[in-house]
Amino acid sequence: MATINPFSAFRPNNDIVREVAALPYDVYNRAEAKEFVKDKPHTFLRIDRPETNFDDDFNMYSQEAYDKASELLHTAMSDGTYIQESKPVYYIYELIMDGRSQTGIVATVSVDDYISGTIMKHENTLAAKEQDRINHIYNCSAQTGPIFLAYRDRDKINAIVDKVKALPKTYGFVADDGITHNVWVIEDAQDIEVIRAEFNAEDKIYIADGHHRAASAVKVGLKKREENPGYTGDEEFNFFLSVLFPESELKILPYNRVVKDLKGMSEDEFIAAISKVCDVKAVDAAYQPEEKGLVGMYLGNTWYELKIHDDIKTDDPVEGLDVSLLQNYILKPILGIDDPRTDKRIEFVGGIRGLGELERRVNSDMTVAFSMYPTSIEELFGVADAGLLMPPKSTWFEPKLRSGIFIHEI
Repeated sequence: MATINPFSAFRPNNDIVREVAALPYDVYNRAEAKEFVKDKPHTFLRIDRPETNFDDDFNMYSQEAYDKASELLHTAMSDGTYIQESKPVYYIYELIMDGRSQTGIVATVSVDDYISGTIMKHENTLAAKEQDRINHIYNCSAQTGPIFLAYRDRDKINAIVDKVKALPKTYGFVADDGITHNVWVIEDAQDIEVIRAEFNAEDKIYIADGHHRAASAVKVGLKKREENPGYTGDEEFNFFLSVLFPESELKILPYNRVVKDLKGMSEDEFIAAISKVCDVKAVDAAYQPEEKGLVGMYLGNTWYELKIHDDIKTDDPVEGLDVSLLQNYILKPILGIDDPRTDKRIEFVGGIRGLGELERRVNSDMTVAFSMYPTSIEELFGVADAGLLMPPKSTWFEPKLRSGIFIHEI
């Protein structure tokens, strides 16, 4: 039983929303973030990454940084940059990329549902990454980056979304990267109650992307509870900002791998070694696998198709993933990469960057690249349902939700 609430968002005024909306804070490294905010006084990245307002040697994790984020946010909330909804509502958030649309419900979800497991996870989080967002949320008294959640389609919700999308938009803009962002407000009381009831009938909601932001929001909520021992459970700190997408709307892109060296082997020796676990065939052009069980490999200016042997495949929801088979039968035993989270010899390349990026890396600073067939949303659900965790860098979701369009004050 999932508690998915409407809320009174702070959101940019219509004239400035395109300038405010920003990609998630962790898409950029420090130098990229600093460069991006130049000549962009309204971009939300200035708040999400407050160190961009200081010199390059400034401690980005200092209290002064989080105080600056709070100052900038609350100035924007009071000077007309942001307006607050007059009553709790749901929002519809549509993103269009390369002609493909995905549409979600913007709402707040329950801290208790996260704790109880109604909100299903499939990744571990790192304490250091959590602490940064804990400090940011706590000092701003607001959640500013929505969590990307997924649920199994419900016809009544789909019908309301279709009905409201036929009405005039609240926002509609195309970002610099070509992604279209459209927003509508669901304010009809009956529609709100139907959506609330439909989600209330769900016993599982899945985190697709944003595990660190979710964990951080929950920990701030628990801290607020300690500070307010008489809390009722209805306070806004008991809920966190999310966008919920039906599974039929979602597309996962591959998360590819590049490796620094062949652990002392020649190319022929490496191909001979991997031939024990997959059929290796040279192909004429850059190779993107089109079905599960196939992996592309770029080595020595040649692309190969790797067909994983049937005898090592498994129905286990984690061990049967293509990224797991690659790790367990090639990267670890042959290339010596025991822990891909910490090994400096391997890097991960989001599928949005294309096969050309894999060729570029191998022709510059790496030796071999692997192009993956994307993990499916059904596989993601299966791993979470089993209470298991995916290997690192198993999924790449695109397009990315923008920060700064919806602010949930706690």
